Amino acid sequence: MTDYGNQHNPDNSKELQIDDKSIKSLYEWVEAAVFSMICVSIVFMFLFRIVSVDGDSMFPTLYNYDRLIISRFNYAPQRGDIVIINRYSEEPLVKRVIAIGGDLLEINGDKNQVIVNGKELEEPYVFGITQPLGFEPNKQVVPDGYIFVMGDNRQNSKDSRDSLGVGFIKQTDIMGKAVFRFFPLSRAGRLD
Repeated sequence: MTDYGNQHNPDNSKELQIDDKSIKSLYEWVEAAVFSMICVSIVFMFLFRIVSVDGDSMFPTLYNYDRLIISRFNYAPQRGDIVIINRYSEEPLVKRVIAIGGDLLEINGDKNQVIVNGKELEEPYVFGITQPLGFEPNKQVVPDGYIFVMGDNRQNSKDSRDSLGVGFIKQTDIMGKAVFRFFPLSRAGRLD
């Protein structure tokens, strides 16, 4: 009588080798995927961030629920930039930089003008009429280390004109500059 259970089957050893290779390959793939996710997380933590537009204050440039990528890398505010402002206990503000520290700013509601350092701003992105609202007096110097921001939808924007609600923004409260809209796809593209 032959005992088949104790016989050595060479095919079984090949199956074990294949399984070991598959497991090793799977382990390497998982390791690469985890490493990639860590790298992407670090990039988004320190260099970029994704934010959502909340409201219509930046219409017609940005719409409610647009998704933006902001750059946080070595950013110094410039007039005309779209920035995201940390409000800590509230949703971040998405606004346009109108003036920076040291600029002399004037809002002339009678002529619908914003004047920085004696020159009227050309603002093709503006929707509506620009009024000073709470910006009193109508001519002020922006303090060093601060910026003055407004929404493009001038009649429907809570911005630096409201000295009690927003006012001048500390540069340290700027989360970054909006550089790219990725959603909705129909309007995806760079923000200049």
